[in-house]
Amino acid sequence: MARIFLIADTHLGDDIIIKLENRPFKNSKEQTDSIVEKWNSVVNEDDIVYVVGDFLHIGCDSYHMEQAKKLNGKKYLVRGNHDTESDEFYIDECGFAKVYDHPIIVDDFWIFSHEPMYINKYFPYANIFGHVHDNPSYATFSSRHYCICVERTGYTPITFDAVKATVMEEDRKVRIAVKNM
Repeated sequence: MARIFLIADTHLGDDIIIKLENRPFKNSKEQTDSIVEKWNSVVNEDDIVYVVGDFLHIGCDSYHMEQAKKLNGKKYLVRGNHDTESDEFYIDECGFAKVYDHPIIVDDFWIFSHEPMYINKYFPYANIFGHVHDNPSYATFSSRHYCICVERTGYTPITFDAVKATVMEEDRKVRIAVKNM
């Protein structure tokens, strides 16, 4: 059975993001090679991967696009602020099955969006997002959100099941705390 994975902010081919986010790579080639290796070590060909924005640096060379095609799984892109190429580019050149221009709702509860959305404990949704990288103003997870930026996942896709289990456990803790007030 196919598993579902999540990842955000790979920025393949982007030398600038390495400096901005203090990533542990010498250059974009090393970064891309590392992400491809880690991705393919956990994702099989029949798995599904949602990339929640900022996949590939605009104007990067063909090496990074070729590496992107080597990524295992059936890939879906929820556009981020750096994903400005055409749908055809991401499908034909990068191997995505589908590109979404807006956040999507999965299983009637999980909102996949590049940028974090306002969600509180009373909303009937949880938000899975990227965009904020390792900004300490945003917790990695709560009872209603999970940040899947690569800086928080070891530059490796994380299973949707692991994200759901973490958020649901946090929700259980919140419910117990409220009940005991």
